[in-house]
Amino acid sequence: MANVEVSLKEAMTSIDGVLGVALVDYTSGMALGTLGGSKDLDLAVAAAGNTDVIRAKVRTMEMLGLQDEIEDLLITLGNQYHLIRVLKSRSGSGLFLYLVLDKGRSNLAMARHQLRRIEADLEV
Repeated sequence: MANVEVSLKEAMTSIDGVLGVALVDYTSGMALGTLGGSKDLDLAVAAAGNTDVIRAKVRTMEMLGLQDEIEDLLITLGNQYHLIRVLKSRSGSGLFLYLVLDKGRSNLAMARHQLRRIEADLEV
């Protein structure tokens, strides 16, 4: 089992094209840990904003009567992928991993695969 810091470092080093990664509590919108980012990519602001995305999707699923869980959400921008992976473990309840990828240097399928593996090893 890996702690938050180790898991974030693993994401930054094992996934091609990563610009930033965060572990976020979507009940509060607070980033519990971040790594990467830049002056153009404020991970704390992105974490708070993507909390609203998760909440909106959960509300929509409830209104539709869907009895399912969110695995991940993908937001595709012109130059980036923003991947949100909702954690399923008991210790990860209410949390998501947020990954920002350079679209030209990343492989989305491999990034999703690696993020699932990192989630499985994460101990919160």
